[in-house]
Amino acid sequence: MSADSTRVAKLCRISGKVQNVWYRAWTVEQAEARGLKGWVRNRADGSVEALFAGPFDKVTDMIAACHQGPKAARVAGVAVEDFAGDIPEGFAQTSDA
Repeated sequence: MSADSTRVAKLCRISGKVQNVWYRAWTVEQAEARGLKGWVRNRADGSVEALFAGPFDKVTDMIAACHQGPKAARVAGVAVEDFAGDIPEGFAQTSDA
């Protein structure tokens, strides 16, 4: 199996000016375009948290896109860690954490 077809799951915490700038809706659009599973939500500390699951190359590309985000966002950082929990079907915006 090549690295491109290896399936991975990554939990990301995006910090900066990422709330009230359409970051979550943008994330849903971008993740769905890549065929990823997972979710995105606001956190009480002002960050956005997202789970991306799918082929290694698609997840890696999505994480790279998160460093930019939508036009109005000002991303300060993207922290990434492996995720071993349940993976939902599809990709959705969920309730705030």
